[in-house]
Amino acid sequence: MDVDITTLLLLGLVGLVAGFIDSIAGGGGMLALPSLLLAGLDPLSALATNKLQGTFGTASATFTFWKKGLLKPEQHWRTVLLVFLGAGVGVLMVSAAPKALLSIIMPVLLLAVALYFALSPRLTDEASEPILPMAAFSFGLAPAVGFYDGFFGPGTGSFFMLALVSVFGLGVVEATARTKLFNFTSNVAALVMFLFTAKIVWIVGLVMGVAQVIGAYAGAHVAIRNGARIIRPLLVVVCLAMAAKLLFDPNNPVWVYFR
Repeated sequence: MDVDITTLLLLGLVGLVAGFIDSIAGGGGMLALPSLLLAGLDPLSALATNKLQGTFGTASATFTFWKKGLLKPEQHWRTVLLVFLGAGVGVLMVSAAPKALLSIIMPVLLLAVALYFALSPRLTDEASEPILPMAAFSFGLAPAVGFYDGFFGPGTGSFFMLALVSVFGLGVVEATARTKLFNFTSNVAALVMFLFTAKIVWIVGLVMGVAQVIGAYAGAHVAIRNGARIIRPLLVVVCLAMAAKLLFDPNNPVWVYFR
């Protein structure tokens, strides 16, 4: 499709802001995806192009955490592989499962996540006692969240964070670093599948992707410097914003039912 320079610049600005937010608390896709739809992309192309630009952002954030010594990807290769497989299966299932049900359930879950992050004393920069061994995350929750990202997507980073902090006892900065790695993995898996099933608008995805790199680089440094002081409130705000957007979407099955 043809995209004029003004629209392209505006989408680049959206990518910059989305990358900044996403590198700290996740949820950047909730800003980027509606912008792509408003720019005239059809829904499937918008989803695919969003994965392209989002992959740049999560790659930038992951690289930043790695360079700062807060992430060792080689230690998590099993989890990365399972997240990749889960996300790939999610994309394959995207046309076969009840998205309407998810549209109803997800706002409630995101509100619960926001309440947890707002009220829980476990969300600190220090590690705490895990409730379950990390193997339960690697072989259970991680591929499940990866599947969810390939299938639906909103709140993926928040769900990774919730599990790593509340169940597996990681400090918030370490959990954020791992979340970026796993979210990057699920983005790549979904993008690979979309290469065969959807038309990516490359010029838009690449412009937004470059902006995402800049925004994610800045956001990751802010998260590293400020820890829970900035991550905690931003997670709450992002989860509430995602829940509100999903809940009050005119196409939400709840509102469609009562029309």
